[in-house]
Amino acid sequence: MITAEQVRELREKTGAGLMDCKAALEAAQGDMERAIDHLRKKGLADVAKKAHREAREGVVASYIHAGGKIGVLLEVNCETDFVARTEDFQVLVKDLAMQVAAASPIWVSREEVPAEVVEREREIYRQQMEGQKKPPQVLDKIVEGKIEKFYEIQCLLDQPFIRDSSGKTRVKDLVIRLSAKVGERIVVRRFARFQVGA
Repeated sequence: MITAEQVRELREKTGAGLMDCKAALEAAQGDMERAIDHLRKKGLADVAKKAHREAREGVVASYIHAGGKIGVLLEVNCETDFVARTEDFQVLVKDLAMQVAAASPIWVSREEVPAEVVEREREIYRQQMEGQKKPPQVLDKIVEGKIEKFYEIQCLLDQPFIRDSSGKTRVKDLVIRLSAKVGERIVVRRFARFQVGA
């Protein structure tokens, strides 16, 4: 028997809806950790299902770094004005703007990187490997590893989140988590970073 207290506790821990919490606890037979896992899996599945929905609401936010030498304008979209006004959404937008200021990405996602740029990087990495006596498939793996590193540096969503000292959380993880929590598609649309003298 699932109690209202258990449902409330799970809701506080995850931010999921009451009925979702009750269903997760029932599926996990009252085990809180399994219920959290259940909600996370469901949330990620739900986020994937929402990928086709339009996100036309949201905010354009600005962030000026201490000293006024770096400034960021950032547009983040969601499906409803209600979500755009929530504290969680505002915190995400602020974190993203700070990320852009600190890590200076060039693109929002790897899908935005022009194919010729990726190919040029591949060619540079191949030339760096010339003369090394390694099988071609090993060299290809090394080059692809370097391309992944390139995405991590240049693409906002692939970057490690600056506030996670472990380096395990990617910026896209923050977006996916909030999307799962609020039940709406969230899209980082674009950004511009300004730096004095750059």
